[in-house]
This record gives sequence, structure tokens and C-alpha cells, in this order.
Amino acid sequence: MDKLVKKIINLKEKKNAVILAHFYQKGEIQDIADFVGDSLALAQWASKTKADIIVVCGVHFMGETAKILSPDKKVLIPDLEAGCSLADSCPADDFKKFVEKHPDHTVISYVNTTAAVKTVTDIVVTSTNAKEIVDSLPKDEKIIFGPDKNLGNYINSVTGRNMILWDGACHVHEQFSVEKILELKKEYPNAELIAHPECKNTIIKLADFVGSTSALLKHALSSSKKEFIVATESGILHQMTQKAPDKKFIPAPPNDSTCACNECKYMRLNTLEKLYHCLENESPEIKIEPKIIEKAVKPIQKMLDLSEMLGL
Repeated sequence: MDKLVKKIINLKEKKNAVILAHFYQKGEIQDIADFVGDSLALAQWASKTKADIIVVCGVHFMGETAKILSPDKKVLIPDLEAGCSLADSCPADDFKKFVEKHPDHTVISYVNTTAAVKTVTDIVVTSTNAKEIVDSLPKDEKIIFGPDKNLGNYINSVTGRNMILWDGACHVHEQFSVEKILELKKEYPNAELIAHPECKNTIIKLADFVGSTSALLKHALSSSKKEFIVATESGILHQMTQKAPDKKFIPAPPNDSTCACNECKYMRLNTLEKLYHCLENESPEIKIEPKIIEKAVKPIQKMLDLSEMLGL
């Protein structure tokens, strides 16, 4: 066993810590984590853990979500600079003004938002449960959806809703190249194109299957197909290749790079070295004002309750 990995495991056991890793983390971090999953799964685990310390290997809003759900726990993140372009596209003050212009609307916010945005939200959703939660609301309910316009457009298209959308997007999912994907489809004519709903509509229309990160993984494992072009952050390929070594997974490429894959620069700020120092020093720590936690926990708990009721 690698010395650094062993040190991390020893520290984790000594301090009664749990390591949560998102699917978009580097493979070596996924391998050492106690739980690996998408945003919904990480939120569910954070709300139930008995550990004293939660280390969130993901981005800042995921650490905030864990802290909001477990305010009595110490929540750490290996690199405080691991932000989120989607969360950054929705400043809390601006979103609050946007909400105030539509006082009779239910506010649904994607989990990829700051704690402050969640304080002016009625229900939080993830890409795993967004469609089902929107479907569970009355058909005539007026809804604001933010901040991801691509996910919002997709949810509108599959539910028949006309939600008012905030104009935000994820830099990873915005950058997939239609032209390069079409070239890959020619090169791999038997491959399925599977895409995350944060992708642009042009990619969604080309896709054979659209779903959250966990749904893409589940589909790839259960499908009879042997080749897949994967249009989401390439970290998920680690789980796909581990769980289906007999299948071929091809990362969909971005527009502005010669790289064959599309990575989140923020997710990749976390490293094993930073994870070790984070546990050793119990820092950086996620801290949120109690009054913000009090407000922000309500829409997140609403999501968890609805998800449980809907069997998600």
C-alpha cells in the first residue's frame, strides 16, 4: 500500500473521520473514499454519518451542503479554492432580486449553489431527482429554476413545464464539442452517446441516453452495448471502467482543447497530499453562520424527504 494512502487511512481511523468523494474526483481519491457518489448520494450520506469529521472531496458547495446537514460535525475540504463555475454564475444577491420579481413562484435551486442561494430557495434538487421532484408538484404551479439553464431546459422538455430559468451554466458541460462528438460517433458507430442534462441542447438531442452522473453509470453497466461516448466530467470513467472492465468508455472532448477528455479544473484541485494535510491539520474547515444554516437546511431537507418518498 502506498505510504501516503496508509497515512490517510490511519489518520481517518484515529480521528473518526469519513471521506466522501464525488464521481468527478481523481481515481486515487475515489479509491480511498468511504463513499463515492453524486451530489444526492453525498448529501444523503452526510446527513446520516456518525463520524466526528466529514472530509468532502469535491467542490465548495458540497462541503457547505454537508455542513448544513450536519452542523455539529467538523466538515473539511482539501482545497478551499475548489469552487464551482455553476455556483459562481448565480450570486446570491442577484438571485434574490430575481426571485423577488416573481413572488408567486416556487423556487427550485440546483444543489450546485451557495448556502446563501439556498436560503431563498423552497426546494433543492440534484440532476438525479430534479425531474421527479418537479413532476411531484401541481401541474399549474409556477416555478423558478436556477441556476443551470441547460438542466432547466431539459426538465421543461421532459415534464411539459414552463419554468422560469436563471441564466447559469457549468463550464465543463458547456464546452462539449458537437463536431468532435460526431467524429467519435463515426469512429465508433456502435457506441451509445450518453450525456448529462447539464449539456447544451445540441448534445442532448444527439444523445442515446440522458441522465445524472449516477444514472449514466447505472445505464452503462446495465446496457447490452459495449462502447459508450460519455458526455460528462471524465472522472466518472474511473467507476465505469472499474465496474465494467469488458466495456469501452470514450470521453467526449471539449471545444477549446486538444485533450481527449473534459475535466473540471476545480474538482482536480483536490489531491491525496492535500487530503492528508487536511486530515492532519483539520483544515481548511467549512464554516457557515448558524442563521444561514437554519434557513438553508429547509430546502435541502425538503429534497431529501421528497427523494425518500419517491424512492430515489
